[in-house]
Amino acid sequence: MPEIVRLNQCRICIYPGDHVPPHFHVRGPGWTASIQIGSFQVLKGSGPKSALEEAIRWARMPANLHRLCDEWRRLNERD
Repeated sequence: MPEIVRLNQCRICIYPGDHVPPHFHVRGPGWTASIQIGSFQVLKGSGPKSALEEAIRWARMPANLHRLCDEWRRLNERD
């Protein structure tokens, strides 16, 4: 599970060979959530509101969004 970044309250990861739509996983102690890249909607799971907000705030930054998109393509490119 490639970790993209470790924030104060959570970790952001992208799994190789994962399903569409493009998304990232936010993980913390005892919880996990999947968030769609671009819309930033929670697709599955849950976690503390402050941790999810921290992850989404990080992901919305243009350089970080670009990084997430690049990593998604690299790890989940399909023929």
